[in-house]
Amino acid sequence: MLRLGRREFGPHEPVIMAIVNRTPDSFYDQGATFRDEPALARVEQAVADGAAIIDIGGVKAGPGEEVTAEEEARRTVGFVAEVRRRFPDVIISVDTWRAEVGRAVCEAGADVLNDAWGGVDPALAEVAAEYRVGLVCTHAGGAEPRTRPHRVEYGDVMADILQVTVGLAERAVSLGVPRESVMIDPGHDFGKNTRHSLEATRRLDEMVATGWPVLVSLSNKDFVGETLDRPVKERVVGTLATTAVSAWLGAQVYRVHEVAETRQVLDMVAAIAGHRDPAVARRGLA
Repeated sequence: MLRLGRREFGPHEPVIMAIVNRTPDSFYDQGATFRDEPALARVEQAVADGAAIIDIGGVKAGPGEEVTAEEEARRTVGFVAEVRRRFPDVIISVDTWRAEVGRAVCEAGADVLNDAWGGVDPALAEVAAEYRVGLVCTHAGGAEPRTRPHRVEYGDVMADILQVTVGLAERAVSLGVPRESVMIDPGHDFGKNTRHSLEATRRLDEMVATGWPVLVSLSNKDFVGETLDRPVKERVVGTLATTAVSAWLGAQVYRVHEVAETRQVLDMVAAIAGHRDPAVARRGLA
């Protein structure tokens, strides 16, 4: 059972986490949800399309202009409070690696801390434990926040992913984070080249076998673009194909830009796997 905020999800129940970037320079939407009004409209649409989690980020993942902790908090804390006010039942996640920002957003009503940089600030897990919120434990290959990988090598990339993410998850639980609220993430593109990310996807069932709920953040990433030689705005098909494979291998939570399309992919895979009935069944019966 995965328990986040006020919601509980069964082991075969896929969960969509919609991305809402509170940055002026995000790689995909180029600041489309930096201002409050379009960001709130994005939340409303994502919830209507089937997202259970809204993931709010105040710092672009890649290199760029420096964003202080104070500025990151300014971009996220008030917005978290407003989303909580307008959507009391939605699960609010915040993508941050900083403990001080984590504390501020938890005070404002966040349910999950999405630590995409693999525990670079160990105190973030302590904040999650203090507030009894969920935590995403990610493999980033030891990379510093907002850096790109350069000639990174692994003897066995999945072995490294398992060692790091399971270790982070076990530490979080030992600190007091509810076990049913901890997820592990292979960290596609983070501290990895394209071949590493493809192998991580191919072997995702090894992460699922640990028993920790697996979150994947695949949406329009560089490994999809390089695999198909497509620019950022032409990676949706590749992303959805990767989503289908990840769902078949047992991932549970999907951090995405395209919510409605992802919902259809996940519903289709769940029906093929026998975990969901067809929405309608008339063919050959009437």
